[in-house]
Amino acid sequence: MKIAIVNDKLVDINILRRIIESVPFYDVIWIARNGKEAISKCQENVPDLILMDLLMPVMDGVEATQHIINYYPCAILIVTRSKEDNIAQVYAAMGYGALDVVNTPVIGTTKSSSMTDKLLHKIARIAKLTQNVSTPRKIKLESENELYKSMELVAIGSSTGGPKALATILSKLPSNLNAAIVIVQHVDGHFSSGFADWLNQQIPLPVRLAVPGDYLQKGTVLVAGTNDHLYLNPDLTLCYTKNPIDYPYRPSVNVFFNSLAQHWKKKGTGILLTGMGKDGAEGLNALRLQGWHTIAQNQESCIVYGMPKAAVELNAAVQVLSLENISIYIQKLLNK
Repeated sequence: MKIAIVNDKLVDINILRRIIESVPFYDVIWIARNGKEAISKCQENVPDLILMDLLMPVMDGVEATQHIINYYPCAILIVTRSKEDNIAQVYAAMGYGALDVVNTPVIGTTKSSSMTDKLLHKIARIAKLTQNVSTPRKIKLESENELYKSMELVAIGSSTGGPKALATILSKLPSNLNAAIVIVQHVDGHFSSGFADWLNQQIPLPVRLAVPGDYLQKGTVLVAGTNDHLYLNPDLTLCYTKNPIDYPYRPSVNVFFNSLAQHWKKKGTGILLTGMGKDGAEGLNALRLQGWHTIAQNQESCIVYGMPKAAVELNAAVQVLSLENISIYIQKLLNK
């Protein structure tokens, strides 16, 4: 696997290079000290994966990610020490197509080994997921009671490019929405709180992490918030489950959608957005078979046409729509 490092800190470069070169078949093909230099190096040699820092002189990681995804498509993993103070930049980069985010390992601490293992796990997962999927492209923004009987439910699954796609769809919805919205976005549990905070600033609806025992609530957006899978219980409360343990996507869209198909007796709307891999396709099909209205994002507006493509090939989507038309559909549905 050809890997590039984009980071202005020499100590971090040395740490990352040492970790990468300790793994057979992983090769560091070039190093750049800022985003502009990375773009120049991509012109000559596009890697399989870029480990991209966020805060750098000349050009930061967000702008570099946007340009590279647009002109030299490859996998990008945000590796940074500054995630807590720069959540907006993290999700801006993910909106442009960065696949995930992880802390830069720090050598000489009690957490060194676990941080290194987490980085290598992310890289291995990306290597697996990038096999035989479309390359990233620039996004084109285009127990039941009376409450449940009257409330609509919109369930959304997303991955690569999902943050920006979600903000695009949900920003156009009214704050007094007569629907509950639940989102399963592929993101490490350590960053889920930051993701919810970021999305809360982008849209008129309140956004928060789902916690065990939650009931769905109209006018509120709940976001899966751990590395375990979000699940709807028979009593219509939310919980988290570790099973299936070996599932590569955590939290899994399939697990949540399948639980809705089992336990949410009222029909709702299931939506599968941009993302790498096939997670959510089988779950969306399960919802369709239960009478739900199911939507897959169209290829033209996807950063990665992987998950929606799998849903279309499975005939799981009743409609295939652009981001703009998904938002229009939700508004029309709830104004009936």
